[in-house]
Amino acid sequence: MDKTTIETQYQAEIKQADVDHHTPTAGAMIGHIMANLAIEQRKLQQMKWCVTGPASLAFKNVVADLLVENGVLLERTAQRLLDEGEVIPTTTAEYQEYGMLTEDARIKYWTPTMMTTELVADYRTANLFVTRAIKLAQKEERLTLANELIDLLGRNQHQIRVLQSLLNLTPQDGLEEEAD
Repeated sequence: MDKTTIETQYQAEIKQADVDHHTPTAGAMIGHIMANLAIEQRKLQQMKWCVTGPASLAFKNVVADLLVENGVLLERTAQRLLDEGEVIPTTTAEYQEYGMLTEDARIKYWTPTMMTTELVADYRTANLFVTRAIKLAQKEERLTLANELIDLLGRNQHQIRVLQSLLNLTPQDGLEEEAD
């Protein structure tokens, strides 16, 4: 394949991504989900590497499990989109453009409690995109995508419950403040 053909394909991808993001499709929304998963992967790794303090060993074990699950979910999501003929984000620049989670080098100095609170917020933010993508996939009658997303939503909700329990909170604690 020559450079001209590659460039033509890439420009077509950029044009389609622009169309999809201005008239949201399930595929475009799932691109945001993938970007969030990729950003979360880096944040989880940062937390695992850097957490210190009396609760750090237990927290590292929780984060290690989340890292594995997150990696599997990222791969499953990418494969499902490819199965559906969608183009997936693959670069750091695309993850930064489409992702809504934030990174901060200061996290490495946070306590396990602060990190846990951040993870809960990330899962809640991720769910905003997951629930929107479910509705779009159902509307587009892309049932395989919808089912995959429903599973992802359930996994995220489970992780919120687990993380909130580490903070001695219920899964719903903190939602009232977010609604205000």
